[in-house]
Amino acid sequence: MKDYLVKALAFNGEVRAYTVRSTNIVKEAQERHDTWSNASAALGRTLTAATMMGAMLKGEEKLTLKVEGNGPIGHILVDSNAKGEVRGYVQNPHVQTELNKHGKIDVAKAVGTVGTISVVKDIGMREPFTGSVPIVSGELGEDFTYYFAVSEQTPSSVGVGVLVNPDHSILASGGFIIQILPGASEECITQIENRLKTIKPVSKLIEEGLTPEEILYEVLGKEEVKVLETMDVKFQCQCSRERIEGALLSIGKQELELILEEDGEAEVTCHFCNQPYHYSDEQLKELINKL
Repeated sequence: MKDYLVKALAFNGEVRAYTVRSTNIVKEAQERHDTWSNASAALGRTLTAATMMGAMLKGEEKLTLKVEGNGPIGHILVDSNAKGEVRGYVQNPHVQTELNKHGKIDVAKAVGTVGTISVVKDIGMREPFTGSVPIVSGELGEDFTYYFAVSEQTPSSVGVGVLVNPDHSILASGGFIIQILPGASEECITQIENRLKTIKPVSKLIEEGLTPEEILYEVLGKEEVKVLETMDVKFQCQCSRERIEGALLSIGKQELELILEEDGEAEVTCHFCNQPYHYSDEQLKELINKL
């Protein structure tokens, strides 16, 4: 099944909702970065959240979501945009801890419980919008929920989940964001809260084969949901040989000559997608001659 995202309204416009199947996105990230279980779950949850947050943007707008905790995986950095494209990496991909008391991957232990969640949105203004909140649990779903409440003043419920196989491959991944809009009735809020208490984890629903639309029906009730749009989503990096060359040129002639003299070649790897770019001695000389 392909990955895709659904935007919807519910309860006659009192609620805005997003849901996504992100299994293939997280699979590609896991394969590119060779992440182990804890890192896969943490990076996958962040990629899933950022994909839905990107769907809240328009046109050429884009955002960066950064998780900086005090856990062993280090920081997580993810970029997304309004076109359904997302990319990201985790600083230390080879992290695996014991399961938590519920027998599940301990994301909080990997991320840490002290640190910050920050979002930078490039929405075409002179200065980007920046919001930052402290980590409240390290499980990430709760942390993204807290971000929306504090930084964007939007009461929300964020559910993100990743199921990882024993061999570190990805079994299922997905998420939802439910946002209460101004003027929503107490009855509407209570109904959603009660449903959220009883539904299965979103990754389990994805594993069972539910579509993003069907997940919204589980959370909000089928009769209440009005689907506005569906869009394909994918792991997509914007790196290219031209961009890497620009980065190499920016370090200056003297530094490039030193690389040529000491190593005779250069290899630059993109942090976001782990794609290597190799430059032979002849190619380095060509770059030096441009300066």
